[in-house]
Amino acid sequence: MGSTGLEIELTVGVLALQGAFNEHVQLLREAEKILEAKDIVSRTWVFKEVRTEAQLKSCDALIIPGGESTAISLVAQRCGMMEPLRDFVKVDRKPTWGTCAGLILLAEAANQTKKGGQELIGGLDVRVNRNHFGRQIESFQANLDLPFLKEADGTDFDAINKPFRAIFIRAPIVEKVLKHVVGVQKDEEKVDETVVAPSRPIDDQVAKKIHLGDVEVLGTLPGRAAAVKEDETKKLDAEAGDIIAVRQANVFGTSFHPELTGDPRIHVWWLEQVVQAVERRRNS
Repeated sequence: MGSTGLEIELTVGVLALQGAFNEHVQLLREAEKILEAKDIVSRTWVFKEVRTEAQLKSCDALIIPGGESTAISLVAQRCGMMEPLRDFVKVDRKPTWGTCAGLILLAEAANQTKKGGQELIGGLDVRVNRNHFGRQIESFQANLDLPFLKEADGTDFDAINKPFRAIFIRAPIVEKVLKHVVGVQKDEEKVDETVVAPSRPIDDQVAKKIHLGDVEVLGTLPGRAAAVKEDETKKLDAEAGDIIAVRQANVFGTSFHPELTGDPRIHVWWLEQVVQAVERRRNS
């Protein structure tokens, strides 16, 4: 690896209240090795499990792992972490990635949920359908073509492992991409068995450095039921498949569990996005 003589330190946290947090840490370390061979700038990566507000505040970016979204939410509430998480994701808009349960928590709305039950962090203008594919015994694996993993020249950096073999365990899907609104998604509050994340305005200084924009669809699962369009009267062609990966600015969500695959490609890609986001923040 070449070096400019400049050492840059980045801290990535993995929320460790419940779920597959250790598996994420292991793949982050694998991804670090790949980046070391690619980068021309010397970087020191710190990967840490996050259970307290102080630990969260030390992080440049955060992963919310797969597990039980209700359990993660309840533990976060009991240990005083829910509001700091909302500040991290929605006020400070630091890079955040949620897998499976993490995607549910990062959604602005989630259905199949009783009122007054699970709370959401928010950050992605989507409505998710929890446990879309059924019970745990109906879990499955599928090959995914994920264009965002391709390099700028159109080639995948690890063609041997192409496509990405994804693991779906009681997985959600993005049922609807929502229009970005200022404040709470009030229309979603009218939907039966749907909970909505509370509003948190983005920090004024952060807003000058980042454009939220619309939700980008980064991956679909072919051959499944289609997602509802914004007008809720039409559906996408079924061949388009279910939406299983989305990004809005620097908040990223996947329905599946990359941390359980042993394949670090998405972790490598995400760490590269973290580098870009942190450099923009520090240099502006």
